[in-house]
Amino acid sequence: MKLIKSILLLLIVISLSNCKDSSSKNEIAQEIKVEKHVDATGFNYETVTNDPTGLRLYTLDNGLKVYLSKNEEEPKIQTYIAVRAGSNYDPKESTGLAHYLEHMVFKGTDEIGSQDFEKEKIMLQQISDLYESHKNEADPEKKSEIYKKIDEVSQEASKLSISNEYDKMINSLGAEGTNAHTSWEETVYKNKIPVNELDKWLKVESERFSQLVLRLFHTELEAVYEEYNRSQDSDFRKSYYAMLEGLFPNHPYGQQRTIGTSDHLKNPSMVAIHNYFDKYYVPNNIAVVLVGDIDFDKTIKKVNDAFGHFENKEVTHPELPKESAITGPIVKEVFGPTAENVSIAYRSEGIGTKEEKLLTMADMLLANGTAGLIDLNLNQKQLVQNASCSPTFQNDYGFHRFTGTPKNGQSLDEVKDLILGQIEKLKKGEFDDWMMSAVVNDLKLSQTRQYENNTALASAYYNAFIHRQDWNNRIKFLDGLKKISKQELVDFANTFYKDNYVMVYKRKGEDSNITKVQNPGITPVQLNRDKQSEFYKEFSAIETKPLQPKFVDYKTSINETTMDNGVKVSYIENPNNDLFNLNVIFDMGQDNDRKASLAAGYLDYLGTDKYSPEELKKEFYKLGINYNVSTGSDITFVGLSGLKENLDQGLTLLEHLWNNAVADQETYNKYVDQIAKGRDDGKTQKGNILWNGLLNYGMYGENSPLRNIFTVGELQKINPQELVDKIKELKNFKQRIFYYGKDVDAALASLNKNHNVNAELADYPEKTTYLQKETGGNVYFVDYDMVQSEMIFLAKGAEFDPKKMAASRLFNTYFGSGLSSIVFQEIRESKSLAYSAFSAYSTASEKDKSDYVYAYIGTQANKMPEAVDAMMDLMSNMPEAEKQFNAAKEATLKKIAAQRITKSNIFWTYEGLKKRGIDYDNREEMYNTIKNMELTDLKTFFNENISGETYNVLVVGNKKDVDMKALSKLGEVQEIDVDFLFNYEKKNEDLKL
Repeated sequence: MKLIKSILLLLIVISLSNCKDSSSKNEIAQEIKVEKHVDATGFNYETVTNDPTGLRLYTLDNGLKVYLSKNEEEPKIQTYIAVRAGSNYDPKESTGLAHYLEHMVFKGTDEIGSQDFEKEKIMLQQISDLYESHKNEADPEKKSEIYKKIDEVSQEASKLSISNEYDKMINSLGAEGTNAHTSWEETVYKNKIPVNELDKWLKVESERFSQLVLRLFHTELEAVYEEYNRSQDSDFRKSYYAMLEGLFPNHPYGQQRTIGTSDHLKNPSMVAIHNYFDKYYVPNNIAVVLVGDIDFDKTIKKVNDAFGHFENKEVTHPELPKESAITGPIVKEVFGPTAENVSIAYRSEGIGTKEEKLLTMADMLLANGTAGLIDLNLNQKQLVQNASCSPTFQNDYGFHRFTGTPKNGQSLDEVKDLILGQIEKLKKGEFDDWMMSAVVNDLKLSQTRQYENNTALASAYYNAFIHRQDWNNRIKFLDGLKKISKQELVDFANTFYKDNYVMVYKRKGEDSNITKVQNPGITPVQLNRDKQSEFYKEFSAIETKPLQPKFVDYKTSINETTMDNGVKVSYIENPNNDLFNLNVIFDMGQDNDRKASLAAGYLDYLGTDKYSPEELKKEFYKLGINYNVSTGSDITFVGLSGLKENLDQGLTLLEHLWNNAVADQETYNKYVDQIAKGRDDGKTQKGNILWNGLLNYGMYGENSPLRNIFTVGELQKINPQELVDKIKELKNFKQRIFYYGKDVDAALASLNKNHNVNAELADYPEKTTYLQKETGGNVYFVDYDMVQSEMIFLAKGAEFDPKKMAASRLFNTYFGSGLSSIVFQEIRESKSLAYSAFSAYSTASEKDKSDYVYAYIGTQANKMPEAVDAMMDLMSNMPEAEKQFNAAKEATLKKIAAQRITKSNIFWTYEGLKKRGIDYDNREEMYNTIKNMELTDLKTFFNENISGETYNVLVVGNKKDVDMKALSKLGEVQEIDVDFLFNYEKKNEDLKL
C-alpha cells in the first residue's frame, strides 16, 4: 500500500533531496529562485537554484518547451512529447476524440506509412466523406450500407498503406516503452531510446507531429471499441466514473469520459479529428522532455533543428464550466461481478493552490501505508478488509477519494462510518504532533527513491508543463508543507470535510447499463509488411555510432564479507544517496513449509512485550524506516530499508519485534477472517481467475502449488503461538544477508550487535515438488459476467536450456510482443479482432523446469472464433518477413547494448541467473548469438519449439455470449467452478469465523 501511495504522490510533490546528495533529511535553507542563462550555442534557458534534478528549461522561438536533465547512469534517454490537449476539450458531440486521435498519431503522415500518398489521399477523403454521411444517417439499414462502403474503400486504401511503419522505425532504434496515454488535460507520447539514437528519434518524431493522416481508420476504431469494452468489464472504472459524475455534474471531468461514449465511438468524424489536431497540436502547446545521458548544448540544437520550424499558432482553450458547492451527500450505486466496496470523495481546488498543500498533508496523516489514522485504526486493527485514500489534482479541480472494502458480514455503510470516523479524528486533531514532520520526511524519502529513475523524473517534468506549473514552485512544495501548523490543518479539515461528499456503493450484481455490439465484419486490411516508404529508407540510411554493450562481472561487482557469527554478507555500495536496503535471506519458503507465508503475514499485525502493534508502526515511521517479512515459493526475506543514519535504530527495532512478538488469539481470528474474505474477493477478479487460477491449473492440474492451501477450517485450528514461534525460529536456519547502501562497516557493526544467531544453523526442510503436466486437448472454461472474453493458449515446452535464450528473445521481439510484432499486426492491425493480443516463448526461471509457449487474446465474445482461428494459424505457420526480421534483430541487439545492470539490481539479477544454473552474465553470449542469426535460424527455432505444439486453452467469458461449440473444436471443454480452481471451500460464509 505504501508503494502505491508513493507512486500516486510522485506527481504531486518534488523532493528537496538530491538523488546524488546525502541531505535527504536535512533542511535546505538556501533560497530557491529562477535564473536565466544562455548556453554555448545561443539558446536561452531557465534553471532553478538548488534544484536537485538539474533541469534546464528551454523555450524555442515558436513557443515549444524543452525540458532537459542529465543522468549518466545508463546510455538511454526517457522521452516524452506532451500536448496540452485531452478529453476536457472533446466536442460534446464527439467524446473520445482526443483519445482516438492519440491512436491515429501512430499511423504516420504523407511521408510515413504510404507507398503513394497522392493516390491514397483520394481514398482517404472518400472514407472521410462516408463517415460524415454515416454520422448524419439515422436509418440503421442505411448506416450499415454506408459502413460496408467504408470497409470496401478502406480495403482498397490499405493496398497503398504500410502498416506500423512508425512502430517499425522506433523499434529499430532499440526503443522501449513505446506508448501514449490520454487524460483530461493531456495527451503524452512515450519512448525510452538508446542515447546514440537521438538524431533518428528526432527525425521520425518531428515528421510524425508535422501533420495528421487518418489511414487505417476503421480498423483502429474497432480496436478502440475493444478498449471501451475492457472499461465496461472494469468495476473499478465504473465506480470511478460514477464518483466523477457526482463530483462534477457540469465540468468535463465528470461529464466526458476519456474513452468516449459508445454512440460517439461508432459515429466518428474524421473532419472533427483533423480540426482538433490542427487546433491543439501546435508547438506553443507542446513540450519535449528528455532525461538521460545527454549533452545539453548539442541536444537543444538538435531539438530546435527538428521542431523549431513548426509554426506558432494562437491556442485558445475553451472556458470550462464552474461547479457549485456540494451541500449534501450525493449517493450513487454501480453493479458488477467483483467484490463490494464503498468510496467517498470530496471535491477540492486544483493544482498549485494552497488547498493542494493542505490536502496533501491531510491525506498522508490519514493514510501513509504505515502510521496514518486509517492505517493504524482500521487496517492494523483489522476493523475492515482494507481502506485507504489518495488525492488527485488537476488544473481546475481536484478531489480526495477514500475507499474501503468490508470484512465478511460487514455492510458497506459500516465501512463508510468507520472511514468517516477517522476523518473526524483528523478534524479534532487526534494525531501525534510529530506526525506532520514525519510526513514531510516520508515524502522526501519517496521522492529520493523515485528520482533515481529517469522515467519518474521525466514524468514530473511533463506534469509540470501540462499543469502550467513553474518548476521552482514544485521544488518549494515540501517547504510549503513544513510551514503548515497543526491548528491550520485542523481548521482546514473542519472546513473541507463536511457532508459535501459523493459516495459510491459498488455492489455485486448484474450491470444493466452494459452496451453489447455486433461484430461489424471488417475485411482484413493489407499490411504490406515487406514495403518501405522513401522516408523509411532515408531514416534507415542514417548512420549512428554503435553503442557498445557492457556486461557485468558479478564476482567482482558483488562484494562479500562475513559477520562475527559466520553469516555471509553480500554488499554493493549505493553511489547515489543515503538510502539503504538490507535483506536477511532464507532459501526456503512456502514449498518448504506451508505455514511460512501465513506466519509472515500474521507478524504484521503483532506487537511485542514493549510495544502495541500501533506503537510499533509509529516507531518505524518516526525513523523513516520500513520493514517487511515476505515468503515466496522457495525464499523468505526479512527486510529493512530507509535512511542510512537510522539503520541501527531500525535494525534494533526489527530484531526486537522478531525476538519478542506476542501472539494474540483475537488478532489471529481476525487475520483468518481477512484471509477468507480475501479469497472470496479474489475469485471475483477475472484477471486473478485467468492469470493465476487457470494458468496454474493449465500447468499443474489439480496438484498445483496454488491449490495446496489450508482450508479456512484448518486455519482456524492453528494455534497462533505456533506461527509466532515459527517466525522466531526462522533465525535458526541457514541464512545470508544482502546490503545495498553506504558505510558498509557501520551496517556490519549494527548487524553484529543486533542480529544474533546460533553458531550452527539448521538445514532447510525438504521442498514439496510439483509436477508440470503435459498440455493439449483441454479447454478449461470459467463462466464470468463480462463483455469481452479472454483466453490463453498454453503449451508445455522442453526443459530449460540456456542456449535457447537468445533465439527466444529474438523470436518474441519479431513474432509476439510489441506494436510492430507479427501477432499484433495480424490480429489487431489487419483484422481488428482484439484490443490486446500477444504471444511468447517463455523460458523457465529455474533449471530442471520446463519452458512454455503461450498466446493471449482479449476480444469481444462474438469475435472470439475468428480471433482463435487467426492466432492458431500464426502459431502453426510463422509468417516470414525478411525486413521485419532484420528490424527485430537490430532492435534486440540495441536493447542489449543499451542495458546497464546497476546498483542493487546487480545482486538480484545474479540471484535469478543462479537459479537457472548460470553463474555469469550470459547476455554476452546472447548478443553474439543474435548478431549471427538469420531468418532461417528463427524459422528453425519456431518449427522445433512452437509449431505443432498442443495447447491447453484457458478461457474466462460470459457463457451466454461465448460460442461453446467453437471452443469444443480446440479440445474437451471443462467448465470449472472457481472454488474448485483455487481449492476453496464452496461456501466460506457458512463457516464460523
